Amino acid sequence: MKSIFTYIFVASVFLGQTVSAQNYELAQVAVTPFEKSVKRAGKVAFKRTLKLSFKSSGYLKTLSVDEGDFFSAKQLLASLNTEELIAEKNSRYAQLLQAKREVNRTKKLLAQELSSEQALELAQTNVETTREAYQVSYYNLEKAEIYAPFDGVVLARYTDLAEFQAPGQEVLEVAAINKNLVVKVKLTDKEISFVKLGQNVAVDLPNIGRINGVISKIPVTSNTEGALYLIEVLLEDIQAGQGVVAGQLAQVTIHFATENSVYQVPISALIEIDDQGSAVLFTKVSSGKLMRQAFDVLNIDTQSIYLRAQSHNDAIEFVVNGWQQLNISEL
Repeated sequence: MKSIFTYIFVASVFLGQTVSAQNYELAQVAVTPFEKSVKRAGKVAFKRTLKLSFKSSGYLKTLSVDEGDFFSAKQLLASLNTEELIAEKNSRYAQLLQAKREVNRTKKLLAQELSSEQALELAQTNVETTREAYQVSYYNLEKAEIYAPFDGVVLARYTDLAEFQAPGQEVLEVAAINKNLVVKVKLTDKEISFVKLGQNVAVDLPNIGRINGVISKIPVTSNTEGALYLIEVLLEDIQAGQGVVAGQLAQVTIHFATENSVYQVPISALIEIDDQGSAVLFTKVSSGKLMRQAFDVLNIDTQSIYLRAQSHNDAIEFVVNGWQQLNISEL
């Protein structure tokens, strides 16, 4: 609660000395909880993207999606020509059958004392080796097809039909459309200390209006030029394609409410910041005189300076305008 008082000292002559006219404003400031809001512009982006590739090598046979296309979970997105992989699998399977037959033959010979335990062990080891080779060839055949891991959208395509694909070569870059859109916003070192994971914020989007967002990522170190901190605000209730696209601008409004108590004083009242980092201001004491007083600073913005206080502290009268005209020797 602030009340403004204007004190006007009229020029007069006293004991032969002239006292110049001085005008200043006093504001009575009560202790309040520290609350403020910050508005920042940021860009919409996908929180996570995924690059898809084949485990096997071969020529690209089918490609059912292109950049900008939406797809459903478990949908076939791309596949290789599998003739060579099928032949490899069948060959490994035949080798496995032959290895099993060799074990049975060796057992019969051993029963007739025409073979040895060592030969049987070698035959059994060969079965395990060929079984593993068959499993690998079967797995490679399965991985010659790419199925969608979730409902999503294609962000980029890196290949064309009939092109040879090496294992691990990127084919598509995709992103999930559910709970995967974020707005990336930069905060200062003072502002970052007031936000919390899971905190609700307001997000204004073009063509949509205001929606709810949740702070989903807070870095522990500055990650942009100028020592700013890039946080992420998750848009939980909106999907990609519902009137919002990655890259568009959005405005985020964050309300800060803490357990700290402060005097919220207009920035015009600030005289200086001393060597200890305290804010120096003029206050009116009980005797009615003005004095310089230093306060610990909790936060500063373009309009106010927030001075630390205790919840039981009394209201203080601050000189909020005109302190530059005061004759300090007369205070």
